[in-house]
Amino acid sequence: MVHETFQPKLWTPRSVKDTQAVYADWAATYEADVLAMNYATPARIAAAVAAAVPDRSVPVLDFGCGTGLSGQAMAHEGFTVIDGTDISEPMLAQAHGKGCYRDLWVGTPGEVGIIPGTYGIIIATGVVSLGAATPEMLGTLLSALLPTGILAFSYNDPTLEDASYIAALDAVLASGTATLISREHGPHLSEKVTGSDVIVLRRQ
Repeated sequence: MVHETFQPKLWTPRSVKDTQAVYADWAATYEADVLAMNYATPARIAAAVAAAVPDRSVPVLDFGCGTGLSGQAMAHEGFTVIDGTDISEPMLAQAHGKGCYRDLWVGTPGEVGIIPGTYGIIIATGVVSLGAATPEMLGTLLSALLPTGILAFSYNDPTLEDASYIAALDAVLASGTATLISREHGPHLSEKVTGSDVIVLRRQ
């Protein structure tokens, strides 16, 4: 049976404490659940980054790495230096077994937790979205990148319907903080007919 988290409440605003509780409870079956629904976004993000960054040695931060599916997808595309962070210790425990991360650590909600400029690529798969990080995290992640670095993230369909997340993206583009490299709508959890935009920005 698919975890009860796969109800509309997954993509609704909630406190950090509640989010941590959701993923702590879900950690043991998370991968089986999402893979049963053809979870496509990690591979789509990795492919979009690979198309934008020829150098596979550029250090990658998998922000909100969860159980490590996005790190695995990046490694599959040939990226060799991948670190991960997540606010859920039980989810992070699953990522430790993937073998694709150089380093993993428990993050602090609302913070990237790195020295700015450490990474040339940050990926955030399903992280800046309803029920997870706030729209403002988009600017925070961009400011943590190396200049001309790449931020790749996804907005699922419920998030695309929320004006505050669209406004955050529009703001970083209008201000010149970042330029748009690519944006494509496609499958997210295809068995649930839930799509997502995969968006790649370059920090200016």
